Amino acid sequence: MALLEERRRSGVVLFVAVVLGHIVLISAQVTSKSGMPVLQAVAFGLVAEVQRFGAGIVEGVSTVWSGYIDLRGLRNENERLRHELAEARILLQQERALASRSEQLEALLDLKSAAALETAAAEVIAAAATPEFRTITLDRGTGAGLRPDMAVIAPGGVVGRVLVASARAAKVQLLIDRNAAAGAVVERSRAQGVAVGLGETHLRLEYVHDTADVQVGDTVVTSGIDGIFPKGFLVGRIDRVERSGTGFRFIRIQPAIDFTALEDVLVVLTPPIPDPALPVGIP
Repeated sequence: MALLEERRRSGVVLFVAVVLGHIVLISAQVTSKSGMPVLQAVAFGLVAEVQRFGAGIVEGVSTVWSGYIDLRGLRNENERLRHELAEARILLQQERALASRSEQLEALLDLKSAAALETAAAEVIAAAATPEFRTITLDRGTGAGLRPDMAVIAPGGVVGRVLVASARAAKVQLLIDRNAAAGAVVERSRAQGVAVGLGETHLRLEYVHDTADVQVGDTVVTSGIDGIFPKGFLVGRIDRVERSGTGFRFIRIQPAIDFTALEDVLVVLTPPIPDPALPVGIP
């Protein structure tokens, strides 16, 4: 039975092959409406479809490659634009810094012109690392006429005094240092006192008479009685007043100077002239 079934299948396959062969021979002889043999037309159609498929693949690959190239170009362009933007921002910061620097130097020049004092301009090149000793270092020294106990001022007000000076540098004790003090007077009421550093960001007004007129918001200026700081330079404003009975327990001054932002100062080379209307010495 198996052999018979196998022969039957072989016969069917042979029959199909013969039929297809005849069809192919007939197609090779029969022509289409265009005059092309049917077999050649079918073969051309199959080849054309294969070519169409191949062209589609090539076009797809070309499109993907072009997109990749364009994407790389876009990325490079974005990178260039980001770089140019960063450079522009840096340039803008530099221009702002130069403008700020010009304003500071202009204010310093105005102060130098307005003050009837001999002064030397100096630049801050360093600051003390610890808040316990509030000092800065200047780029001018004895070669420029700087000496210990000379007053240091800025357009905003009093900075401090020279502690020590070398040939080309000087250390300045800031007014907020714990060991710093300056004769002071309340501008509105003329109440006398001494501005003492607290070692932080504020000053304390001490030795004020119990009956003195002192209020929050009052402006405090140098009195000139200490022999170091010229009279009339701004120290700061009173921002806190505490009374104890009939007297004062605590008077705090907000300094006029931002000591963290100092860049340029003036050193007063001539000692101040004492005011004969004020008492001599600090209480």
